[in-house]
Amino acid sequence: MGRGDWSRRRFVGALAGAGAVAALSSCDEAGPEASESPREPQAAAPESTAAVSPSPTPAPSGPRPLALGTYTSAEDGGTGIGFATYDTETGRVTAGRTLTGVGDPSYLALHPDGRTLYTVNEREQGAVTAVRLADREVLGSRSTGGGAPCHLSVHPGGRWLLSANYGDGSVAVHPLDASGAIGERADLVTHSAPKPGPGQEGPHAHQFATSPDGGHLLAVDLGTDTVYTYRLDERTGKLTEVAQAHTRPGAGPRHLTFHPGGRYAYLANEVDNTVAVCAYDPGTGRLTIGEAQSTGTGTGTSYPAQLVVTPDGAYAYLANRGHNSLTRYAVEADGARLRLLDTVPVAGDFPRQIALSPDGTLLFAANQRSGTVSVFRVDADSGRLRLVGRPFASPVAVCALPL
Repeated sequence: MGRGDWSRRRFVGALAGAGAVAALSSCDEAGPEASESPREPQAAAPESTAAVSPSPTPAPSGPRPLALGTYTSAEDGGTGIGFATYDTETGRVTAGRTLTGVGDPSYLALHPDGRTLYTVNEREQGAVTAVRLADREVLGSRSTGGGAPCHLSVHPGGRWLLSANYGDGSVAVHPLDASGAIGERADLVTHSAPKPGPGQEGPHAHQFATSPDGGHLLAVDLGTDTVYTYRLDERTGKLTEVAQAHTRPGAGPRHLTFHPGGRYAYLANEVDNTVAVCAYDPGTGRLTIGEAQSTGTGTGTSYPAQLVVTPDGAYAYLANRGHNSLTRYAVEADGARLRLLDTVPVAGDFPRQIALSPDGTLLFAANQRSGTVSVFRVDADSGRLRLVGRPFASPVAVCALPL
């Protein structure tokens, strides 16, 4: 991995100085201690392919947990995984404590059973870490086999952890045991073809996730302008590539989000400032990428970051880092079409990641440069976003995951 590539991904656009985080809340106070070298879990030995049933979405009342990712190695960064709560009625975020000793937890994911939180450790020698939520005990870390892992997800069966190494363009699979702990890596695949796109020095895997039908894994690679489709052997954890879908040269695909119907997905292209509707064939795993569409941010460089879709599939939202806005799209034709509606200011600087609350009524935006998390109320009928309260201060906020 080129060290410059890692730095470009992490710090594209200068991080804010000390003034942006001078008023940080007690969310960054020291919390339960966790060792920088947590104990190693026993390797998992999966036997069954039965899916884990996710916990029911809680009724929208009272406080709910909010997990916060950061860069611990960045100037004015955090000290670990931040924990806060949010009120499901008002959207107000209240500071909690920080789980220290977890290095550069820049992206977070929840196990389908709701008991374990996972994070990448986005460093030159990448790793993934598991945290038991009941007592916030670190269950251990494992190497991803690559550099600067920037995304992870849990297979719907709850027995495999998937991660993407941006630095060298590889994807990794780890088994998960019954406790949620991470076992030794089962597979690692590096994207060696096609050749890098214009302006890229090599592959840069940016996302690794499972299709809604559970039959395929999709890896989005910014460096090769490609979305790779794999089959996962749920007995061994081995990957088999079955298809590739290519964007137009230089698009720089970053993040793919599926419509709830499972036949269409939406792709955010970081480099050329576009989005695309993609058709997905569950039988073959083949993705067909449609024409590039506007983000509504004009002609300047905006670094689109992430798309989310409301649970009912009616609206989609895109985070635009350079434009510091959120784009609202109407989803039409059962998911086959996006219609641009408007953009709204994100009330922060450089929205790196966005997420909807489990019931879809709130949208959270993690603003990296301003060190804040903005919360919006989602209107169920129109999809309009309304900022609720003042953005919550969180150091170098690069991920906000409502639980």
